[in-house]
Amino acid sequence: MKNIELLLLAGFLSISAVGCAQNNSISQAATGNTNTFSYTNPITRDTAISMRDHFIIKVGDKWYATGTSNPVWTGSNPGVRLLVSDDLIHWKQHSWLIEAGKLPEDCPYNGRFWAPEIHYIQGKYWLTINSGKVTVEDPKGMSTHSVWLFSSDEVTGPYNLVNGPLTSQYNNDATLFEDEDGQVYFYCSGNGLFQAKIDLKSGKLTTPIEKFLDKRQPGWPEWMVGGIEGPFVIKRDGTYFMFFSTWTRGYEVGLLKSENPLGPWELVSGQPIFGTRKKGYRPELAVGGGYDHLIFQDTEDPYCETGHNALFEGPDGNIWSSCHYMMYEKRPYPYSQTLEPWELTPQMGYEPVFYENGRFYISGPTWTEQIVNY
Repeated sequence: MKNIELLLLAGFLSISAVGCAQNNSISQAATGNTNTFSYTNPITRDTAISMRDHFIIKVGDKWYATGTSNPVWTGSNPGVRLLVSDDLIHWKQHSWLIEAGKLPEDCPYNGRFWAPEIHYIQGKYWLTINSGKVTVEDPKGMSTHSVWLFSSDEVTGPYNLVNGPLTSQYNNDATLFEDEDGQVYFYCSGNGLFQAKIDLKSGKLTTPIEKFLDKRQPGWPEWMVGGIEGPFVIKRDGTYFMFFSTWTRGYEVGLLKSENPLGPWELVSGQPIFGTRKKGYRPELAVGGGYDHLIFQDTEDPYCETGHNALFEGPDGNIWSSCHYMMYEKRPYPYSQTLEPWELTPQMGYEPVFYENGRFYISGPTWTEQIVNY
């Protein structure tokens, strides 16, 4: 059975979705069989289940979500969290797929668990995590931060280590894609975007890991120069599409395409297809990275980050995009300048994805009630 990238073509997905604001709802219209789904971003509004880099998978009639748990930037974090929802509205903690406190002291990947993903491929669930060992000498675990592969017969685990680290260098944000011929491809970030073929059973890359796109690629647009990350690949009408994120002007999503799963890749659009832009957000990074000269208009939304997206099956059975939404502390009137506790942490958000004229589009980011009829 194929994963999301192929099942989408047949009108069915094995990967999936999210939800949790009080004013969100799913209902059936009084006439006919029309369903209505209403939601307001951010979906989750809960510091207890706050995460970045949300990834969602649908199994049966439930949606499961994982991501990067807090703390994100300093020291270790508690592991790989799994949330569950019956309706894409109400989310709760299900379990820890990997719990840092239960790992042995010499565990080489017990550090900051970033951007996990779960892909259902060839009858098993494959969990990629990105982590390195946190030590006194390396309090962020960056010198050993790379990708580790786990597998399970059930989406909820238990997951067993297959192999790791998959690369000998710093890599992050790993994702998997299975083509029609059964070949699986491995993509990740790490000061650029990387790709290779992988054999899942052994957990070994079968081609050399190749950096195919740099954040300062000659001739490419400057909205990428701060950093690029979070690849996610899907195939549609014989074309391979790669979604990726950049944090140069806030947090935006770009789109690449290729006739081959290993490229060459080209930009679908000269501008990002989704995201938020704020001139006043993290100016120190812009100065330090040498891109504080960029001129652009702020987006009207109240966010400073809407990025690191992944695709999933939405309530209508179509493709939606999930990522983390962060409220902007300098957001303009009429938004309150006093942030609630949950607004100080990353929360889950999502939007529908559309395919027209040979390419994908993502709506939003939205912050008012949205209604989808299907």
